[in-house]
Amino acid sequence: MLTISAIPAFSDNYIWCLSDPGNRKALVVDPGQAHPVLDYLRDQGLTLDTILITHHHPDHVGGVNELAKAFPNCRITGPAESPFKNCTNTVHPGDEVVWEGLTFQVLGVPGHTLDHIAYFTDTEVNDRPVLFCGDTLFVCGCGRLFEGTPEQMRQSLQSLRALPDKTAVYCAHEYTLANLKFARSWLPRDEGLKNFEVRCKERRDSGQPTVPSVLGEEKRLNPFLRWDDPLVVDAARGYCAANGLPADSETAIFAAIRHGKDNF
Repeated sequence: MLTISAIPAFSDNYIWCLSDPGNRKALVVDPGQAHPVLDYLRDQGLTLDTILITHHHPDHVGGVNELAKAFPNCRITGPAESPFKNCTNTVHPGDEVVWEGLTFQVLGVPGHTLDHIAYFTDTEVNDRPVLFCGDTLFVCGCGRLFEGTPEQMRQSLQSLRALPDKTAVYCAHEYTLANLKFARSWLPRDEGLKNFEVRCKERRDSGQPTVPSVLGEEKRLNPFLRWDDPLVVDAARGYCAANGLPADSETAIFAAIRHGKDNF
């Protein structure tokens, strides 16, 4: 049975390790640091044979070279059109990546960066389809727009929003409580957000990650997936009126939410 484990890195990153205890093989996603991965693999008796990269930022690729030296036969898969050039296998949106019986669809999700991709499989692990989405979608948040446009990011999130509700969302950062603080400031009467915040605080207080989340819950709660929700639209229009921003399209509403979070 395949398992997915979080390997904490830096102050708030998660490097995801997908492993097959039967043959002791492991796949890791976005290893920004090598040493926590090496420690985990050693402790679990695993051999790394695949690395998946979602985008080129250093906190996602910084450990790749050291891991490749430790495991010289490791396949390194990442976006073809990327400033990161140390992949052994490059992929484009629409391609597939196969590992231990799982077939991942490669999804183009530009916005945070232009090269950003995500990996989705509808084969269930821990009873759920799996999405490794890097810094595109967070628990009750989304990535900053360092390279892309609001329209690109909204389209990327729309493609993720179309995935099955039961999908487990494995994002790369523990930003949940900060995201919820912002979401609650925009939607203070949203009881779902209020209850979810209580649950997430309990998890963090007990030393547990809030990730993965479940996509169906993200669709109900995450303001960055609710640009067409009347409650979010009303809040965004009020924000736009106060800040001289347009509010005449779904992209403008999304851009207002992102602007609000950037300046929160």
